[in-house]
Amino acid sequence: MKLRGYSIAVILFILLAAPAMAQYTLSGKIIDAETNEPITNAEIYDRNSSQLTATNNEGYFEFSNLAEGKHQVVIMSLEYQTIEQELEITENRNIIVPMEEFQQELSEVVISQKREEIFALTRLQPVEGTAIYAGKKTEVVLLDQMVGNSATNNARQIYSQVVGLNIYESIDAGLQLNVGGRGLDPNRTSNFNTRQNGYDISADVLGYPESYYTPPSEALSQIQVVRGAASLQYGTQFGGLINFKMKPPSAKPAEFTTRQSVGSFGLFNTFNAVSGTVGKLSYYTYLNYKTGEGFRPNAGFESTNYFVSLRYAFSERTSATLEHTSLYYLAQQPGGLTDAQFNVNLNFSNRTRNWFEVNWKLYALKLKHKLSARSDLSFTVFGLNAQRNAIGFRGDPRELNVNPITQIDEQESGGSYFYSRDLIKGAFKNWGAEARYLTRYSLRGKDAVLLIGTKYYRAKNSSIQGPGSRNTDANFDITLNENPNYINQSDFKFPNRNLAVFGENILFINDRFSITPGFRFEYIKTGSRGTYNREGIDLAGNVQPLGDTTDNRMFNRSFLLFGIGASYEPSQNIEIYANLSQNYRSVTFSDIRVTNPTFIIDPEISDERGFTFDFGARGKWRDLISYDIGGYGILYDDRIGIILDDRANRVRGNIGTALIVGFEFFTDWNLAKSLQLPLANYKFNWFINAALTESTYLESEENNVEGKKVEFIPLVNFKTGLRFGYKNLLGSFQFTHLSEQYTDVENSSVAPDTDNRNGVIGEIPAYSILDLSLSYSYRSFKIETGVNNLLDEKYFTRRATGYPGPGIIPSEPRNYYLTLQFKI
Repeated sequence: MKLRGYSIAVILFILLAAPAMAQYTLSGKIIDAETNEPITNAEIYDRNSSQLTATNNEGYFEFSNLAEGKHQVVIMSLEYQTIEQELEITENRNIIVPMEEFQQELSEVVISQKREEIFALTRLQPVEGTAIYAGKKTEVVLLDQMVGNSATNNARQIYSQVVGLNIYESIDAGLQLNVGGRGLDPNRTSNFNTRQNGYDISADVLGYPESYYTPPSEALSQIQVVRGAASLQYGTQFGGLINFKMKPPSAKPAEFTTRQSVGSFGLFNTFNAVSGTVGKLSYYTYLNYKTGEGFRPNAGFESTNYFVSLRYAFSERTSATLEHTSLYYLAQQPGGLTDAQFNVNLNFSNRTRNWFEVNWKLYALKLKHKLSARSDLSFTVFGLNAQRNAIGFRGDPRELNVNPITQIDEQESGGSYFYSRDLIKGAFKNWGAEARYLTRYSLRGKDAVLLIGTKYYRAKNSSIQGPGSRNTDANFDITLNENPNYINQSDFKFPNRNLAVFGENILFINDRFSITPGFRFEYIKTGSRGTYNREGIDLAGNVQPLGDTTDNRMFNRSFLLFGIGASYEPSQNIEIYANLSQNYRSVTFSDIRVTNPTFIIDPEISDERGFTFDFGARGKWRDLISYDIGGYGILYDDRIGIILDDRANRVRGNIGTALIVGFEFFTDWNLAKSLQLPLANYKFNWFINAALTESTYLESEENNVEGKKVEFIPLVNFKTGLRFGYKNLLGSFQFTHLSEQYTDVENSSVAPDTDNRNGVIGEIPAYSILDLSLSYSYRSFKIETGVNNLLDEKYFTRRATGYPGPGIIPSEPRNYYLTLQFKI
């Protein structure tokens, strides 16, 4: 403990270094050159200090902590001509800048180009609000720039320019996002810290970090992705951060957007949003209803999602935002397939009684206050009240020599079924609070930025497993009295508590080079209290219940994580970055204690540790090519995984130490400029997104694991495409290819048809997909259409070991969509 106390003291000394000298401020007002009215949400960027800000409702902006000398300032707004001018800063200055509005209605091509200009300024900022991104691998998806199937949250198109992501493709129109990367399991994005507008949205950050709610892409302005170095600010996980940013309120008193979509397999999606600003109050709200039949039998779904955000600006320095999100959806699950079933007919389903239900409610209150021209404070309180229920037939645990995928769900003469359905009910009630303080100061004549924050999180979750009804409906009630011989029963509470303190400090060694040391102190208390029934095998090989067992556990641990990043900018158009940070992931008790006929937990399972190293270069070349090229390495100690035994039981435990290394490459080439096409009419861009990844288990106490490749990692993850446009017509054409990947730590081949594990183990074969999307705008109307999986590739991205399987979950064949938008 003495060493730990000394370490904290050293960290605080480094991070809390006192300011050395005063700096200047630049403030002002941006107005319309003709009407003198203030321009709201204009972007102002100082190239010298890399500061970015936007005007408020009165057109006011302010930069602080500016060094003396000449500053290149860029001012941009979507409907106005861009201004770039040089300002001499020798004292605090206040300016008024008039902007010339475009004299004619802008085409979609020009609007798209303006958004790209603004995006180019924002994507590489070292500081945003009360967050530090300097020296980190960061990517931003700009949703307004995407031409694709947003009605179904098509992740393949939405994340097409985020490098190295591995995606479990959804068959329920994007109700759930399943994204992994760099060898991390994509299941419900559980290896990322998933946030909406900066606050947590997963079931339980500690005990069950799975995301059952995904905001509709039609409501989003940006998706921010920060890789492993996000462990210091946003949690200790290996994947990093995914933050969904909702669209900002309109500057008008009221703006209405409605989008009506239809598509293949009975898809209907209606999205309706209202936003505006009245005085000091601004608001954004939407209602999204979605229904479909799915391309397989027994695959229908229905969802209702609404969101409301109210922001009140008490003054230019202080604001409060209140947000509420609600999602309810019910989906039928057609079950998984064996390899033989998939090869014969991917539309096949032999499960008519499997259902999945989610009821998700999020709350957040965010306070922001500018303490001074140099210092900002933010405080967020958030909470979740949610339920997740699953019921279905997954095979009879007493049938040891039958593949649970192919086992017949027998119906009795009376109409009910012979087998009870497994029912799992999860309830999640948690809340948290996060405070951040960020200040800009000078240290020995150089700029510096300090961030200090703390987070408290508390969860009281529960999970009940027992027999469901023998009928076919979506009944999520326990029916123990009707099924006295049901052997998979458990009832657990999961009280979790977490306190974290974190800090980062950008130290500018000179005008071009900066380093960013950081730390995170974590106190974690996780527990489980409840009972489950044990089972054994008699001399005849039959499974027999052995009675109830009480299992109460409580674990306390505290630790420090460290990291450091570096950034070097040899010119305004290139940045070279690198970072090294420690990672940690606690065991999830809710996964451990769910009773399953084919799921066994190693009683010695423990937390995972490791570190992530990133390096790369990003920027622009001659205003023609933007790029981000780099590599990474992950050392993953005590990696948790699943070993399959010869009875198809899944044995979950610490597999060993894994090493993952990769090369990542992204570039976007503006062919329209290169070909000297009239930019007022034409858009023509070609992008390449490629990741080459190698991995191995360096050591393991399990048999047949050491030296094997890490699961969920294709060697080649490649996307390329064209984004084109002529006046109000925009389009995209995208090609996606992933090489084969293993789904278990033993790198198992496809099991023989006679093996009970057929469908569950084996590689995911390589696949290639083409997507085509178009949009056309006319005044307040926009029409969007496209074809996904244009060549009708027969493929799958997932072998499920439990729900929604077990077995192969086929991806959608060729499908179409059509969207009509009206905005006023």
